[in-house]
Amino acid sequence: MRLFSVLALVTALAACGRVPPLVDTYPGAESLAEAVLEALARKDRSALEGMALSEREVRDHVWPELPASRPERNLPFSYVWGDLHQKSLGALSETLARHGGRRYDLVRVTFNGQTDYQSFRVHREAAFHIRDTAGQEQTIRVCGSFIERDGAWKVFSFVVDD
Repeated sequence: MRLFSVLALVTALAACGRVPPLVDTYPGAESLAEAVLEALARKDRSALEGMALSEREVRDHVWPELPASRPERNLPFSYVWGDLHQKSLGALSETLARHGGRRYDLVRVTFNGQTDYQSFRVHREAAFHIRDTAGQEQTIRVCGSFIERDGAWKVFSFVVDD
């Protein structure tokens, strides 16, 4: 019994120092893009919000590696998160108004650059190359960027900079 208690304590202490993994991720850019398009077709705002980084995920995974987190920058996490989250939700509203209820087939997803950090990569300016119900191919921008960490993909932000 004593050995079990010691092992449980050691396991619990080790877990305290670990950052929980990203949740509700996708195995690649294409599967995430397809899920985004499906949720748009259903006008499922809740599903779309769940595909994006949460406050906890930004705080635990992203913030420590951003230059803005350095003490000399004097930027509190709450300000950075609030600004990012507000802009992302606003952009998502615009995307839903423009593309919600429309069915698209993904041809491919591309990015206009990436930024590598120690433990993750941000794929910037996501472009969804799609085929609409009339069979016409076009490119749409419905997400600003994707994050990739340990083979897991999520929407970083819905903010689209044109």
